[in-house]
Formats: sequence, C-alpha cells, structure tokens
Amino acid sequence: MPFRAAIVPVTPFQQNCTLLWCERTMQAAIIDPGGDLPRILDAVERSGARPVKILLTHGHIDHAGGAAELKERLGVPVEGPHREDAFLLDHLAATGAAYGIPARSIMPDRWLEEGDEVTLGELVFDVLHCPGHSPGSIVLKHRDEPFALVGDVLFRGSIGRTDLPRGDHATLIRSIKEKLLPLGDDVAFICGHGPMSTIGEERRSNPFLV
Repeated sequence: MPFRAAIVPVTPFQQNCTLLWCERTMQAAIIDPGGDLPRILDAVERSGARPVKILLTHGHIDHAGGAAELKERLGVPVEGPHREDAFLLDHLAATGAAYGIPARSIMPDRWLEEGDEVTLGELVFDVLHCPGHSPGSIVLKHRDEPFALVGDVLFRGSIGRTDLPRGDHATLIRSIKEKLLPLGDDVAFICGHGPMSTIGEERRSNPFLV
C-alpha cells in the first residue's frame, strides 16, 4: 500500500489515535487526537512524516479532546467530522472536565459530507457519513486500496455504543450494512478502539451483524 500507519492509544479510554502518512510525499494526517499529545507528537517525530492536517471521525471527547491544542501546536487545519456532531465539539471542554481529560472546544476548518474526498499527499479517501454512534460520524475509505478508517462505527466483534447523546442503534446498524459491508470483504480497517479487522471477518462473525 502507498501509505503507512501508526496507532497511538490515548486517553483513559485507550482510543486509537492514528498517524497516517503518504510514503511518496511523507505528508501525514493525525486522526482522532483525543489527548496525550506528547505521545502523539513523539510518534510523529519517530515516523519522520510531516503533519499537514488533523482528521476527526466524530466529536466524542476521546477522539477530539486534543484537537484544539494540537492544531495550535502544528498550525494545521482540522477536517471532519460531519456537521451533525457540532454539538459535541462545542461542549468538549465541559465533557473533558467530567472525564478528567483536558480539552477545549473546537470547530473544524472543513466539515465533511457524504461523497466528499480527503486528500493526503497522493492519497485520496472517500467520505461516508455513517451516523448511529454519533449523528456526525464519518468513515474514510481509501479510493484505490482495501483500507478504511471507521472510528467508532464498527469494531472487531462489536459496534459503537448507541446510549450516548443522539446515538441510535437501528441507525448504526443501517449505516454498517448499507455503507460498510458493501465495501467488500477484503477491506481492512482501523477502528477507534481495539485491534484492526476486515469487513469480511465482521460480516461472518460479528454478533451484531449476523
């Protein structure tokens, strides 16, 4: 694949912050920097890649809590999630205080909609709006390679919580079945928590989908 990825677990929730970079240009995106910025910045330094943007799959504290400070430190724009998660991003400071995670509210430089594309060096990702875990959750699917970043929409053997504000179980299942399963069984994905998996493995064995 024309890119590399490093997963950096952050926050007490062990959220998978992902550093993704284009091997040709070494341009990198930091996906879902929930917190623990020294760990994230150390991974950036070790990779040798150059961050050019921050990407948010959704607005929950463990995914977006460090975005405002990281944006200031690096001087890069924030893209995503879908604008339906604006209410979550607007309340990050209060949510962080409740969970003991330092955070500031943030609004992205660019909201992402179904059908948009995100570029990173020579890489192109297609945006899928996949509500249910949160109303503004998005998935990023590499246009040419069997790879996706799915946030908390789908996990290995599980799915995202739907008991949080504006979560909805039926909507999440519909998002997975209508947006993710059609991507193909060979598509590997990095999720927001836990190990990677493939669409095929989840189609066959995920108890929420069978």
